[in-house]
Amino acid sequence: MTRIDFHLNVADLLLYTCRLVRKAYGTGLKVVLYSTQFEVLEQLDRLLWTFTEEDFLPHVVSGHAGAADTPILLTDKADDIVHYDLLINLDLQCPPFFARFERLVELVSTDEEQKAQARVRYKFYKDRGYPLSTFDRATA
Repeated sequence: MTRIDFHLNVADLLLYTCRLVRKAYGTGLKVVLYSTQFEVLEQLDRLLWTFTEEDFLPHVVSGHAGAADTPILLTDKADDIVHYDLLINLDLQCPPFFARFERLVELVSTDEEQKAQARVRYKFYKDRGYPLSTFDRATA
């Protein structure tokens, strides 16, 4: 069963995502970054190349010929996904294919509308019996 972690009160979602990806990739996990908003994936693609000079984070956007061989995939659909270690959700809705993954990280900003949407997702997962954890960045 998929383990789900909610990271709450994240001030900069994209920068925080890059840090999570770096940590996960460093431990050998393959990562899928999900959003239905193309602009988010586009910004994240650029940021993953530039956010640190010390680390190389090999990634591609969905539809790329090397998607099956690349450990970090940015996508808005399940078509290109061939690995199921870690899914990071940057969308306001539950990823429709999340149950295929060992672990899902739900990122929640400080925005009240996003928090409200996250509560709906939390209830959805809880009602279905998924193991849930929360990490509040405001108290970290």
